[in-house]
Formats: sequence, C-alpha cells, structure tokens
Amino acid sequence: MNPCEYEYDVLVIGAGHAGTEAALAAARMGAKVALLTTNLD
Repeated sequence: MNPCEYEYDVLVIGAGHAGTEAALAAARMGAKVALLTTNLD
C-alpha cells in the first residue's frame, strides 16, 4: 500500500449544494480542503 501523497484538513464527499458550501466555508477559514464527487453521465 502506498502512502498518501496529499494532506488535507477537511475532506468533503459530495459536491451538491451542501457539500460545496461546506467546502467553501472550510476553505475561507484557512483549511486545506478536498472536495470529491462522482460523475454519472
């Protein structure tokens, strides 16, 4: 297993309205944020 190359303070899963707002709020407070979503075309 490879070690993770990235470090985040906050991981938000789901880029709907609530997830996007949560990620934005955390980023505005200075957190390093990762926002994950799926693409279901």
